[in-house]
Amino acid sequence: MAREFFEAVYQEALADELDLRNIPFRAQCEIPVFSKREKLATAYRADFVCFDSVIVELKTIRQLTAIEETQVLNGLKASGLRTGLLLNFGALSLQQKRFVSGHDQSA
Repeated sequence: MAREFFEAVYQEALADELDLRNIPFRAQCEIPVFSKREKLATAYRADFVCFDSVIVELKTIRQLTAIEETQVLNGLKASGLRTGLLLNFGALSLQQKRFVSGHDQSA
């Protein structure tokens, strides 16, 4: 059975891969959250924002659930971005889900 790494290991490896492929990204990107026009002290932190337009969230769990999907959808809503990608490295094989304008597109 393969060893499961911590999420931070996958974050570092993906950052290296994005850099090698010259894909512009920001890691651990803070996105402000508002409640009735008031900015909250706590921000949403996306694992990556690529091309200034795609939120990428990484997980290392056995199976993706609605909780992780909601996290991406909330990130899209908070940021005003249109596209999100949810990657799970903890399952037997890579799980990925794409979200566009609030609609998920299982890949």
